[in-house]
Amino acid sequence: MKGFLHGFESLTALFLLLMLVFVVFVGTIELAIILVQQIRESSNFILLNIEEILEVFDYFLLIIIGLELIEATKVYLEEDILHVETIFLVAMVAIARKVIILDLDKYSPLMLFGISSIILSLTIGFYFLIKTLKPK
Repeated sequence: MKGFLHGFESLTALFLLLMLVFVVFVGTIELAIILVQQIRESSNFILLNIEEILEVFDYFLLIIIGLELIEATKVYLEEDILHVETIFLVAMVAIARKVIILDLDKYSPLMLFGISSIILSLTIGFYFLIKTLKPK
């Protein structure tokens, strides 16, 4: 039974990895298309306005998150261990993405406080994780 479950986990992780690779590939193509379209539509020849730059950053950071998830899944398949520090880094990039594209007018102060709490929690958690993993 244990062997079956291990095989099932490995097969599921492999399938997830293949889907992630496909999504990141398609996302990269979409990012390139968006960038080319925005440059073509720009009246200033290659100068993008702030909204267009933020949209490009948004897609770019999403692709980076996807690449980090691919790496975490690959390591899980190779070593049969889930590296928590990688998950923390993915979460930090995801929240950084949110902060970078944040439109302050759209969010209430309570929502901004929640986002800052997430950042603080991830930072403290990552600090303690690294501190416990570092050899003495």
